[in-house]
Amino acid sequence: MKKIIQVHIYKGEKYFIAECIDLPVVTQGKTLDELAKNLREAVSLQLEGENPSDFDLVENPSVLASFELEPELSYAKA
Repeated sequence: MKKIIQVHIYKGEKYFIAECIDLPVVTQGKTLDELAKNLREAVSLQLEGENPSDFDLVENPSVLASFELEPELSYAKA
């Protein structure tokens, strides 16, 4: 059983997007704070009335998010 729900976060064109790896949950937010709030709500709604073991999860799992960043590349002029 997993103690952690894994989430991948990345920046879309206008919003930050969170996609759960362990659950069928995708949400978005204008800011990272809004995204975190929306993610908590979406995960809670997905698990509401469900048996966490049906998703191979323990009771009250944590959420671990990885954030994808594009590096700022500066190229030296030759």
